[in-house]
Amino acid sequence: MHVPAARIVFSADDRAEIASATNEILTTGALTLGAHTKDFEAAFATAHEAPFAVAVSSGTAALEIILRSLDVRGTDVIVPTNTFAATAFAVLRAGANPVFADVNPDTFALSAATVAAALTPNTRAVVLVHIGGLIPPDVDELVRLCAERDILLVEDAAHAHGGRHAGRAAGSFGVAGSFSFYPTKLITSGEGGMIVTSDPAIHEAALVYRDQGKAGFLGNVHISEGYAWRMSELHAVTGKVHLRHLDEFLATRTRIAARYDAAIDALEGASRLRLPAGDVNNYYKYIVVPRPGVDRARLKKELKERHGVSLSGEVYEAPLHQQPVFTGYAGGALPVAEDICARHVCLPLHSDMTDAEADHVAASFAAALTSLDLDGAA
Repeated sequence: MHVPAARIVFSADDRAEIASATNEILTTGALTLGAHTKDFEAAFATAHEAPFAVAVSSGTAALEIILRSLDVRGTDVIVPTNTFAATAFAVLRAGANPVFADVNPDTFALSAATVAAALTPNTRAVVLVHIGGLIPPDVDELVRLCAERDILLVEDAAHAHGGRHAGRAAGSFGVAGSFSFYPTKLITSGEGGMIVTSDPAIHEAALVYRDQGKAGFLGNVHISEGYAWRMSELHAVTGKVHLRHLDEFLATRTRIAARYDAAIDALEGASRLRLPAGDVNNYYKYIVVPRPGVDRARLKKELKERHGVSLSGEVYEAPLHQQPVFTGYAGGALPVAEDICARHVCLPLHSDMTDAEADHVAASFAAALTSLDLDGAA
């Protein structure tokens, strides 16, 4: 059996509806900021119980717009070191200084303790990244810390469509949240992003920033230094159709994750992240941490070549403070992130995955670990 690292799921009916809508869009010539964008925004806001949602061209744009609307220029913004580079790029392009922080090994995310250790007198904001789709169970402690220090909490929820903690949706714990619709994400529009917020001022600023800083769509009076961050109608209709499957996709991924949970718990050489009862993780990534000493490259090679299992990308394989582009912003060692970035793997998990595929992956992973142990003992 071959199990790929990722599989993008659009049904025949979905494809037909998108094709029909695309024909209508091209016929009318209403290619941007039209009815489909408004529909997508409304549906996404409803799904995440947010008063406002603004569709933009990418998740990176969504995060930068939020930071610009908060005017973080000249300040420090704390980000986890184990995030995609775009998180820190958004901070830089919003005029702020990224400060890299270590993470909690149980969540792969920032915690109140790791943020407290990274605070500076100039800290203006914290970007909490929901790694792999998991909203960290200790998020309330971070919310309290930020409130006590008058620091703005922003959520990078690029992985976390549909995620919930204690009944609250991803994007609702900070002043605003950014989502990505890149092709590999749980919900995709091909390319695109979304801002969710309950703050009318952030909502209004986002509408201006995404359309070249114009005061209105049809005019040419510019009131901010915006950019071409619009989402096209072609992307919006794709995202709108895909979003209808959110609950279905979450149910499938939860079922598969439960099978993985049982398999990993039965192994002595690996551990997994834990989800509190009642919470919802969309399992954008199913993270497993093999015991120290396991050669990740050899493990991945063994799985692919002997078992036909391709692992999905790590989150992330190299922390940002060790990457060349951020040399000028690197501080001291961040040992927890350095360790988990070097060791963890992500099992494939698709929105249409079968139990048979999941069982094959789990059995293959156990066999590969055993094989590496035997090789090491030889």
